Amino acid sequence: MQSTNMKLLLGTTKGAFLLHGENDRTEWQVTGPYCNGWCINHVIGDPASGTIWAGGGNEFHGAGIWRSEDGGETWHLTRLSRGMLDEWAAQDPDFADMVDWSKDPLPFDETVQQIWSLGHDHGIVYAGTKPASLLRSEDKGQTWSRVDALTDHPSAKDWNPGAAGLVLHTIVFDPDDAKKQWVGISAAGVFATEDGGSTWERRNRLSNKEACTHNDHPAAPSDGETGHCVHNMMRATGSEDLLYQQNHHGVWRSSDGGRSWEDITKGLPSTFGFPIRIHPHDPQTIWTIPLNGDSAGRYPPDAAAAVWRSRDGGATWQDLRNGLPQKSCYFTVLRQAMAGDRCECHGLYFGTNSGSIFASLDEGESWQEIARHLPTILSVEALDLEA
Repeated sequence: MQSTNMKLLLGTTKGAFLLHGENDRTEWQVTGPYCNGWCINHVIGDPASGTIWAGGGNEFHGAGIWRSEDGGETWHLTRLSRGMLDEWAAQDPDFADMVDWSKDPLPFDETVQQIWSLGHDHGIVYAGTKPASLLRSEDKGQTWSRVDALTDHPSAKDWNPGAAGLVLHTIVFDPDDAKKQWVGISAAGVFATEDGGSTWERRNRLSNKEACTHNDHPAAPSDGETGHCVHNMMRATGSEDLLYQQNHHGVWRSSDGGRSWEDITKGLPSTFGFPIRIHPHDPQTIWTIPLNGDSAGRYPPDAAAAVWRSRDGGATWQDLRNGLPQKSCYFTVLRQAMAGDRCECHGLYFGTNSGSIFASLDEGESWQEIARHLPTILSVEALDLEA
């Protein structure tokens, strides 16, 4: 399909931004920042209605989810927990008036610090939180409830935080089955439900568990399971539950909905990275952006940027560098900062912690910088509005 009204939705450390693209995706206009300068970890949109949601927060604001139903012109905030702002407002009536503060209790004051991820499918909006839990809304994000079966999973007492804390950062759907869903938690691994969230199964088993029983790195595969620090995960289009994940320690493929995982890292320059992307029309074409390692700086190997592509499900890999900086490149691309559109000629986009957006309209063969000097980019999503 050809896009009729393309937007890139950006989450940054200084609010949400929109990049508006013409039909040919060659000219882009930046608008923002939105959401009152909140730290926004993830922004998503509904192509049918045009509704946009932005989730984030911090110690000052607490956690919350912003919603716009007019393409970003106006925004409405649903606060979910309190922050330092509330302590100030409680002591200062003038400040309370300035920020339109209410002393009414918020629904997740004791349990949620930030919103880390969002998802929308089958008419329901989901939010992943820090500390790790899953929230859901059936009224477009106005009110929220917790998916208790995941929070109370028998393994929860053993979940360990990653470097950014214990976060639920990835939400994956089956577009044909509303009861099936996957989430990624750092550092607890992959969890799946097939009954609409009533029960959850932990799915990290290796397909070759006998070949990998121990590794000294805490995030690496051991005891027959992949490293529990999954960084990002996607489901391929089609009837089969084909999943790919970029882990703290490698890239992995599962052809059975996560019940077993196969290491497909061979051919990449490193095991470490954050995003993973799958072609919307070809389940065997995937992209990732390797970085040099968690303790080596987390920038492209040899300080030369490349997106790596596989056309055969991870059996072989090719580095794509045309248009990307090849000298003194020290940026990081975070877990939710790579996106793809639904155009027939598939477009790819990624954002950097140095504030740049790069785009490719030929499936990664060539790249151009379409925006720069933005705040640290935490997430990128492509919204193709339906005619």
